[in-house]
Amino acid sequence: MVEQKQQNGSDKEGETRRRRGGIAAFLAGLVITFAFFAFFPGLPHVIDWGAILVALLVGALARWVCQSSMKKAGRKKTEV
Repeated sequence: MVEQKQQNGSDKEGETRRRRGGIAAFLAGLVITFAFFAFFPGLPHVIDWGAILVALLVGALARWVCQSSMKKAGRKKTEV
């Protein structure tokens, strides 16, 4: 019974860590993409709707990659 409560507590901690990592990855992808469109030489230095949509997609992709890699690392840790 005690072991089960400890596992549930560790699952909550892992979920919180994955959520925070996902938020950080989303924001990092968003900001880096905006910076690319704003400052890269040769591009028109205008943030339009296309750049906003691309930045949102890159942020979502970064979040997905971060959460899936953290989940995979968590599974490896529990198998050992």
